[in-house]
Amino acid sequence: MPGKAGMMLTFQRFCVYPQNTHTIRLPLAASYSSSLPMASEAIKGAKVLMVGAGGIGCELLKTLALSGFRDIHIVARDAVLKFRPHINIQPYHANVKDPEFNVDFFKQFNVVLNGLDNLDARRHVNRLCLAADVPLVESGTTGFLGQVTVHVKGKTECYECQPKPAPKTYPVCTITSTPSKFVHCIVWAKDLLFAKLFGDKNQDNDLNVRSSDAASSSENVEDVFVRRNDEDIEQYGKKIFDHVFGYNIELALSNEETWKNRNRPKPIYSKDILSDELAQPNGNVDKKCAFDDEFSVSAMKSLGMKNPQDIWSLKENSRIFLEALRLFFTHRGKDVGNLTFDKDDQLAVEFVTAAANIRAASFGIPPYSLFEAKGIAGNIVHAVATTNAVIAGLIVIETIKVLQNDIKSYRMTYCLEHPSRKMLLMPVEPFEPNKSCYVCSETPLSLEINTKRAKLKDFVEKIVKAKLGMNLPLIMNSSNLLYEAGDVEDDMVAIYSANLEKVLAELPSPVTGGTMLTVEDMQQEFVCNVNIKHREEFDEEKEPDSMVLSGWTQHVSAPENKDKPAANNGASTSGASVPAVESDEISIVSPTKKRKLTNVPNAPGNEARNHQDELQVIDDEDDLVMLEGNMEGFKKRKLS
Repeated sequence: MPGKAGMMLTFQRFCVYPQNTHTIRLPLAASYSSSLPMASEAIKGAKVLMVGAGGIGCELLKTLALSGFRDIHIVARDAVLKFRPHINIQPYHANVKDPEFNVDFFKQFNVVLNGLDNLDARRHVNRLCLAADVPLVESGTTGFLGQVTVHVKGKTECYECQPKPAPKTYPVCTITSTPSKFVHCIVWAKDLLFAKLFGDKNQDNDLNVRSSDAASSSENVEDVFVRRNDEDIEQYGKKIFDHVFGYNIELALSNEETWKNRNRPKPIYSKDILSDELAQPNGNVDKKCAFDDEFSVSAMKSLGMKNPQDIWSLKENSRIFLEALRLFFTHRGKDVGNLTFDKDDQLAVEFVTAAANIRAASFGIPPYSLFEAKGIAGNIVHAVATTNAVIAGLIVIETIKVLQNDIKSYRMTYCLEHPSRKMLLMPVEPFEPNKSCYVCSETPLSLEINTKRAKLKDFVEKIVKAKLGMNLPLIMNSSNLLYEAGDVEDDMVAIYSANLEKVLAELPSPVTGGTMLTVEDMQQEFVCNVNIKHREEFDEEKEPDSMVLSGWTQHVSAPENKDKPAANNGASTSGASVPAVESDEISIVSPTKKRKLTNVPNAPGNEARNHQDELQVIDDEDDLVMLEGNMEGFKKRKLS
């Protein structure tokens, strides 16, 4: 088709001359409908669902509107402006995992376009699209890198057919006792301290260390992290500060063996840093500081600090720490006990940055600015607007092909940082569905587990939710219902709660070796079967969960890159990620054998890194598959 040829020529010129990106970006976006006259009717009559409105999403909304799309629905947490009055832009200010966005909701659309920033939501949308039989166009960017992939049920692989990069992990002992990098301090502040103070109090946490008052007795000891009814917030903040930065460090120093070959940390107490402020609590706080809503609450604003790129002194970090803690309890008290760290939560980022910097000071680690700390804590590679614009354009190109049912023209396109064969955009034919994919091919899974020791709740939390990505699971043994989440009748809640605490072999319908469990998520309309294999013993270091799941898409671990977070454009909510490598070469993430990327130099191995009692540095990562310079070894797989 002449229109398509012209469109591809435009991109060829763009690939060869990247310095012209800014001048051709908008004309290119605006020219789709005019250069594709045969697609005009398909575009005008299409009902499109966008999921996510961050860096890619905002560019995509603009590009869709300029391309002639007239009916666009957006699932996002942030407001989206209606800049074209004659078209229908319907925003949904909610989470795509909310019950209202079910299969029936997805069925009303001709195509779904993803611009998300986390693996969990991407998997959820993938399953809804499969259940609704609606094509999905995925995307992601990481700085100058980007990708667009097309997923059509039965025609191409689904989003979960291939492995995704695993989050970088560190042993708990490193995080809690011997940090040597700033990222260790961030993980401690985010996953341990923040969770302990503001998250679920019933969750296990390695900060369950009692105060020095408990030294003489192990029973009836008051948890130092629990705020007493008669304790004012300033006293409580000082107690927490002194406990985690002072007492706990002194406790660690008592183990002389640990510090024989390490620099000894320095205990830090509030009275030594903030003697003046402690004499006059909140003396430097702007008491007239008003916040528009709970999410605008800021310790920096309260203390008159404005520049997020400043590196705070120890005193400034201490003030931010205490003020952020105070504001959580005074302005967001109803959330305390249910909070999880969110990189878009200003107060949470301030607290974590301050806590990490104070701990870093104790261990002789250089401090970071809030801007830098947010990038590490939120796994952010800050957005490049041009990359987002290019990816948005590519999404629209693939969307037009999908609407025309032009299967032979579908492409997975990768945006490279450095030219390969004089091109910055590398198109690849999509792959067939993976026949061993448990999501789109319904292949049974196998689970090795000690059925005489493991409880049903272990199976639900570690397998069903953490690895299979189900939100509202239902678990059946033959025709017997063992557990159901979500809207459950009152008389069944107690029964299911009791079942969760029972060992698998002691359930009303016992789960033993040879049992086939059916696990279903009603919201996703996703079902899989899990074959149970009883196993007595597990390697605590290599198999810390004491269970091994086979047949699911195993994550691929990425190599370490000092303090830098694994690349993931969280700032733009585009969510792609690549291994954090210390070179300018683009590496392949997915397994070379499965994708048939043969003879590619320097492809990193897929060996999983096993650590005992590991903590995740990054909560969610997504996959960016890039191709190295020489494409001679690449073998395309034809679609059927």
